[in-house]
Amino acid sequence: MNVLEMNQIQKSFGENKVLKDISLSVSKGEVVAIIGPSGSGKSTLLRCATFLETIDSGEIAYMGQYAAKTGPSRKAEYATSAQMRKIRGYFGLVFQSFNLFPHYSVLKNITDAPVCVQKRNRQEAIEEARTLLAKMGLSDKENAYPYQLSGGQQQRVSIVRALAMHPEILFFDEPTSALDPELTGEVLKVIRSLAEEHMTMVIVTHEMAFARAVADRVIFMDGGIIVEEGRPDDVMLHPQNERTASFLSRFGE
Repeated sequence: MNVLEMNQIQKSFGENKVLKDISLSVSKGEVVAIIGPSGSGKSTLLRCATFLETIDSGEIAYMGQYAAKTGPSRKAEYATSAQMRKIRGYFGLVFQSFNLFPHYSVLKNITDAPVCVQKRNRQEAIEEARTLLAKMGLSDKENAYPYQLSGGQQQRVSIVRALAMHPEILFFDEPTSALDPELTGEVLKVIRSLAEEHMTMVIVTHEMAFARAVADRVIFMDGGIIVEEGRPDDVMLHPQNERTASFLSRFGE
């Protein structure tokens, strides 16, 4: 069973068709990198997958449970709020802008949702948060506030916060675009270590060398469609499509 299944997804903003009939599935333990020029629909696809945007038509399912499917009206109909609550528990999302609560300490940022949303034992949540922080090299930061951390540290905390919810799949939307090159390396190292542990991930990224090194599959999007997908070396070293080749040539691998 696939962790995520998206079929024939369409999404418009007014007259602008941003996603045109996109289908993709992600199996357990797979790392999928989505690349493509600005405005190609990559972030919108992620926002639709995580219900930050609603789709116009198509199907979205997690762990075989439908969150949305096209109904008789030819419009997407979403599951009940109780079902959606359960489905939301299957994924975690790491934003490019960290999205930490500024008035919460690092520890409270991480433990708040497991305790309040998932009703987990507070002490267990704290212990798990400390274990994850240690893994990220942030043991000494549990009482710090976001403004006291570097961008790279904030992004690592937001990854810990997502992991603390025990998601089946983690989404990353340009996780390093707000960071300078030195801090980018810190965050990519963490994502690479998650890939080695077979964490299921979908990563929208402009870091081409990283996508090639870490992903099991690369998807190239342009103009709201999937132009090409396959193994990283096939797509990035031997692109079959003219648009893919033209995009990658600008990165001068």
